[in-house]
Amino acid sequence: MSGTPTTLYNFCSQPGCADGVAPSGVALAPDGNFYGTTLYGGISSNGGYGTVYRITANGTFTLLYSFCSLSACSDGEYPRAAPVPGPDGNLYGTASLGGAQNDFAPCGPVGCGTVFKISPQGVLTTIYDFCSDAECSDGFDPTSALLLAPDGNFYGTSDDGGNADACPEYYGCGTAFKVTLSGKLTTLHRFDGEDGALPFAGLAQDTNGRFYGITGYGGSSDACPGGCGTLFEVATGLRPFVETMPEFAKVGKPINILGSDLTGATNVTFNGTPATFTVVSPSLITTSVPTGATTGPVQVVTPGGTLTSNVPFQVVQ
Repeated sequence: MSGTPTTLYNFCSQPGCADGVAPSGVALAPDGNFYGTTLYGGISSNGGYGTVYRITANGTFTLLYSFCSLSACSDGEYPRAAPVPGPDGNLYGTASLGGAQNDFAPCGPVGCGTVFKISPQGVLTTIYDFCSDAECSDGFDPTSALLLAPDGNFYGTSDDGGNADACPEYYGCGTAFKVTLSGKLTTLHRFDGEDGALPFAGLAQDTNGRFYGITGYGGSSDACPGGCGTLFEVATGLRPFVETMPEFAKVGKPINILGSDLTGATNVTFNGTPATFTVVSPSLITTSVPTGATTGPVQVVTPGGTLTSNVPFQVVQ
């Protein structure tokens, strides 16, 4: 490996930067293509408010959607993270501004951000509008990628909003939330400054089922005005699971399985098809996709019980 990069695509290659400017994230989907967003650009008649695109491994680019294509940017604007593949074949993401407007929102003349789903063909649907009440108790300005958890829901953070009495300059110090595929949002935590503020980096989930994240400010340190930030944990009661790396592959390809307390594992199956495996450590099993495997959950039988993969493993041709 030489480490020499190869440019697959140059943004703003289309007239008026219709293909987007300032790419803000990319994610690999089970169809083998990459999906991403740009913060600016697009073909919206209102100006360049960001795009969603698809790009193949050899650099073939397809513009899927331009934000602010609807009146008053009700479809959102300025997406700052890549959309995440969902279990239904759509991709899910956030736009940091835009969406439904209201008179009390602190976001100016536009909405306070959205959660959206988009099909691989480019059909975008807004499933949630942030700052749904006068206190913005559900948060606003989501800037990080969503995280798909084993329960089939997405989890994420909003930079601002939540507890309006804390961090008044931001209408709150931010939130952690859960949102279903249909767009029902549940606020899991409202930061208050003491436990952190502005969680703009999103969430990660350990195989123990708990979520972890960081805040950019807040906390108890006096070394920084307003605090120097925190590392936090959010427990929602989700059970431990295993995670495959990668999440899709052809039959015969090597797979790593990550988990907790894997020592003593006696069985590994891919949607019910047994696989040979090696327990490398309490947190790692190595295996390969067995002949006859089909798309579905990976399960590991351990002395402590059966652990199931956080997302269905995709067997590709």
